[in-house]
Amino acid sequence: MFNLFDPVYWLFVIPGLLLGIWAQIKLSHAYGKYSQVAVESGMSGAEVAREILDRAGLTNVPVEEIPGRLSDHYDPTKRALFLSSDNFNGRTVAAVGVAAHESGHALQHQAAYGLFNFRMAIVPITQFANTAYVGIFLIGMFMGLLKIVLPIIIATFAVITLFHLVTLPVEYDASRRAKEQLFRLGLVHEDERAGVSKVLDAAALTYVAALVSSMLTLLYYITLARNSRR
Repeated sequence: MFNLFDPVYWLFVIPGLLLGIWAQIKLSHAYGKYSQVAVESGMSGAEVAREILDRAGLTNVPVEEIPGRLSDHYDPTKRALFLSSDNFNGRTVAAVGVAAHESGHALQHQAAYGLFNFRMAIVPITQFANTAYVGIFLIGMFMGLLKIVLPIIIATFAVITLFHLVTLPVEYDASRRAKEQLFRLGLVHEDERAGVSKVLDAAALTYVAALVSSMLTLLYYITLARNSRR
């Protein structure tokens, strides 16, 4: 059964961990670099987001400042866009790129983009699955019932993996919409295109890493269940 010293476990886990570390390094490097590059328009992230939203007719969607680093997100339940202080106030290539990406999620919501709506619909069950997975795993491990609860662990982790699977194309589509709006509206210039792409592509890689890690962990549990029946 499950054993932290089992080489098979680490065979499944290590690739996801390494990819996750690499993705975070690339994001930190790209974001850090282009946070030092002023955008030629002189616009802040908040102003860019406001411009994109207003041009799309989303004048009722507020753009608000929140604390934290890269805590930026669009909340579909509140229909509001939240930008971290650095990106809300920043007048850099990185700030406008991130702000435009989050605006892309608002545009997805407006367009009733299927995968965006599906992800929004499975958020409650994913949150439940995350909590249930940890609790069931700990109970199973410490009470020696892991073999019995493995099917439940697999089911809950499958939900978590599905969420990551759906999230990936949603994030890539938001970045596509962001780039399209930035250049169509003239909010960034041609020589800033590469910087915006590097920041958004590095951010997207973190979602790739999360999906790969989740899939490998799920595969490990499935393998563990199959071996336990022998």
